[in-house]
Amino acid sequence: MLITNAILINEGRRFEADLLIRGERIEKIAPKITAPAGVEVFDAKGRLLLPGLIDDQVHFREPGLTAKGDLASESAAAVAGGVTSFMDMPNVNPQTITRAALADKYRIAAGRTFANHAFYMGTTNDNLSELEALQKGEACAIKIFMGASTGNMLVDNPDTLDKIFQRAPVMIVTHCEDTPMIKIAEDAAREKYGEEVPFSEHPYIRSAAACYKSTELAVGLSDKHGTRLHVLHMTSASELHFFAKGDARTKRISVEACVHHLYFDESWYATLGSKLKCNPAVKSATDREALIAAVRDGVIDIIATDHAPHTAAEKANSYFKAPSGLPLVQHSLLALMELVERGELPLETVVQRACHTPAERFGVVDRGYLREGGYADLVVVDPNGVTDVTPESLRYKCGWSPFDGHRFKARIDATWVNGKLVYRDGVLRPQAFGQRLQFA
Repeated sequence: MLITNAILINEGRRFEADLLIRGERIEKIAPKITAPAGVEVFDAKGRLLLPGLIDDQVHFREPGLTAKGDLASESAAAVAGGVTSFMDMPNVNPQTITRAALADKYRIAAGRTFANHAFYMGTTNDNLSELEALQKGEACAIKIFMGASTGNMLVDNPDTLDKIFQRAPVMIVTHCEDTPMIKIAEDAAREKYGEEVPFSEHPYIRSAAACYKSTELAVGLSDKHGTRLHVLHMTSASELHFFAKGDARTKRISVEACVHHLYFDESWYATLGSKLKCNPAVKSATDREALIAAVRDGVIDIIATDHAPHTAAEKANSYFKAPSGLPLVQHSLLALMELVERGELPLETVVQRACHTPAERFGVVDRGYLREGGYADLVVVDPNGVTDVTPESLRYKCGWSPFDGHRFKARIDATWVNGKLVYRDGVLRPQAFGQRLQFA
């Protein structure tokens, strides 16, 4: 297929060009390409052509939690949103805490994902031997829940944590919140409000101080052992001083922000309630502004989603019973386009943080860029289109979104995965062309 009349956003540049796909890969990028005989032409009509997003943090809920979502449904939502590769978390059932469970998850995914996929190996207080046996390429990284969240994988034994950081054969990624501090805050809230705690209390229960304490511990262990560390879903301004600008391929410690923490602040709890409850919590407007600035300045390396669906019935509960997590992959690029339209982030920076840097940091082979020879994972975006978020438009199995009723001032027009046009004008091709990601 030949894509003509596109405006490419790639490696800090914005330029008009054509792009020729042959097989799974990009064969040529040039100002003007004559269509070879028999090649289908896609006229981009001056719209934006981006690399497909690489989302390094999703919970697609398979195996075992498939009432909330599964690898097929959530990856379909991903490609409809311009996300062409994802890395899925281990807090499923059974938990991905052995190499056998990891291999089984790849077996389940084969031929069923619309986007490319990779999986994390999870940690517990007693699976160190499994982690040490992990081979490069088996998992995208090792995930440590240093604060309890959805699931029961909290690693709170100090000696175990120290050994994991000392012996990890691949990069460690962490969820950083201090559980004892959160428990104290929960008890205080329950004493004040009973079971009807307002959702607006969430950023004070799962506080910036609880995040700071846990992040300080993770960074300290990385410093102690020289471990490669990636801190997930940064939410507070106070934690940012632990991180610095640098080349994601070589720096030891990196950090990410998630779309919802860049888009929402605590004022949204009044209208969204449980639909904004996530861990770590969406915090203050000041925190949001600091995160935006850190993304813009290169202190925050990666933008992801932490896509984490729950059923509408589960979310309809009171504060302590409503689970934490939001479905986000179908609208993450559109939400970022809105931040671009507001002037908060340059589009070139969005592409760097959501496409290029995830590939660089995790060592994803031949993806994340518009480059000759690379895989043709692409998305065409109309910055002058509109997208209305309605129940009928959602591809999530859970059937709801924190953006319900919102109109985005952009539209995802087409998505390619491994050279195949899988999504166009709201229609998803039924074949699943996603492949297992390879890592250098």
